[in-house]
Formats: sequence, structure tokens, C-alpha cells
Amino acid sequence: MNKQELIDILSDSTKNDWLFKEADRVRRENIGDEVHLRGLIEFSNICKRQCKYCGLRSPNKEVERYRILKDDIIKTAANAVTLGYRTIVLQSGEDDYYDTDKMVEIIRELKKNDIALTLSIGEKTYDEYKAFKSAGADRYLLRIETTDENLYKEMHPHASYENRKRCLYDLKSLGFETGTGCLVGLPNQTIDSLADDILFFKELDADMVGIGPFIPHEQTPLKDSQKGDFWLALKVMALTRINLPDINIPATTAMETLNPNGRIIALNSGANVVMPNVTSTEYRAKYEIYPGKICINDQPEKCRGCIEGKIKSIGRKISKEKGFRKK
Repeated sequence: MNKQELIDILSDSTKNDWLFKEADRVRRENIGDEVHLRGLIEFSNICKRQCKYCGLRSPNKEVERYRILKDDIIKTAANAVTLGYRTIVLQSGEDDYYDTDKMVEIIRELKKNDIALTLSIGEKTYDEYKAFKSAGADRYLLRIETTDENLYKEMHPHASYENRKRCLYDLKSLGFETGTGCLVGLPNQTIDSLADDILFFKELDADMVGIGPFIPHEQTPLKDSQKGDFWLALKVMALTRINLPDINIPATTAMETLNPNGRIIALNSGANVVMPNVTSTEYRAKYEIYPGKICINDQPEKCRGCIEGKIKSIGRKISKEKGFRKK
């Protein structure tokens, strides 16, 4: 689709049913009915960034900070493997304590489990990304959040839009399966810029795209802003599926924060990945990027059984593969 076609569909609520069914058809015909589960470990909520929408932003003095050290990360991942996860996702704030040497050690240990490993730890140099890839990391998630350069600068004080893009293209050039995505509903965001986001995903040839609605956090400068619209976020996700038919798209937990059936609706509208949290419950509530996160008090075993039941209830099945993109 070209930009005007994207704008037209995003602006027209009468096309919603067609759009979600079409995205589901494209997903089914290109990648089948299997859903990939990816175990998420949130190993540090310390972050040097000041992103205005995020509860982990460095100026927030009310959050209780934590780090999970190497041995406990390895134990958490091993437990996830026993629960049947074939991919582990390591996610954190931009915490410089975990330098290249520490991350390489962790990556090498985790790869002994015969898993696919995804990192989501922010902006790094080309050489750092190269070291992670050489150590065995397979995928990297780095959301652009918005391709509206002025809005990006407004939302990310003391950060560079061009450096964010540089990171994404470095990751692609190094052979990572590269994931990105956007927030839907940021203050002053336009339908026009959301269309540009989708076109950027296609230009990058992203392998994974995560779409989430903006949810304001009380301890950020955007605390009084209006939250994003669930259905608009779902439309951006569905259009992303139609324009990138064979990529991996998660049904994000933020969707379910706004709608009790959010992840199932997303799976029926183009998504094919779910990322249950396997972090210990003592840390989950402290990793509060946005408020109201689901399942923060549930043990990993319960989360695994719960999401499996939901997936089977819509006639889908859980994949036993590592879930690489099949172009």
C-alpha cells in the first residue's frame, strides 16, 4: 500500500472488520496457524534515558531499581526452557553496568540451552552489536517508537533520531533478525506519521514489529495525557501484517492492558507471537514502563498454562520451533 491508502484506512472506522479479517488471512496464508511463545526476562530496570513516556526514565526517583545478575538470569532462562520456551528475550533499561564483556558471558551461557536469543537493551555501537552477534545472539528488538523526527525529539530528550535509525540499520547489516515498532497515541502524533511508521518498517525490512498503545504513567511528564486507542493500535498492527506478510508480530501485553481480550483479538488480526513474562514475581512490578501491566503477580508456570489455553481456544497451536522469519 502507498501512504495515501494507509492514511485512508487508518482514518476510516467502517473498514475495520475488513482490515482485521484481511490481516488474519494474510497471516494464515504466509506463516500458518502456529503461535510462537517467547519467554521475557526483564533483568534490569535501571535506565540512563529520559524518554518522556516511560516509567523507567532516569529522572524518576520513585521507582525501586534492581538488577538481576548473571547466575540468576541463567537460572531464570533454564526454568523457561523446562516450560517449553524455544526463545528467550533479555530486556532491560539502558544500564551501562552490563557492558560488552558481561553481556557476551550471559549470551554464551544462555545459548548452551539450544534456544533462540533476543536482546532488547537499547542503543549500542556497531562493535558492541557485532560482539553480541558473534557470541550467539540471534535477534534484537529496538523500537523506533515514532518516525516523526520532531515528535521523536520531543519524546526523547538528549537522544538522537538519526542514531536510533543507525542502530537499526547496523543490526540488519550484522545479520540480526531485527525488530522495531511504534507507540500509537503519543501526544501530537498524527495519522500521517503512523502511515510513515508502517512505510519505515517496510523500508527497513524489519523481521519483527511490535505495536503498542501509549499508556500514560503517573511518574512521567506525560501523566496527564490521553491514553492511546486500542483499535487504532490494532489497525496499525493489521496494516503492518498486510504490508510485511511473513514477519513476526507480537500480540503485545499493552494491548491486553487496555482490553481484557487484547492479545486474543490481536492474534485474530495478524499477530503470531506472544511474549509471556518469565521474570521472578519479586521484580515484575518494578519493571513498570507503563501502569496496569497484566500478570505481574503470576508465576511463570501459571502464565505459560494460561496463554496456552487462550491460544488453543481460538483454534491455534503453539509452535515447537524457534520462530525465525521464513521469507
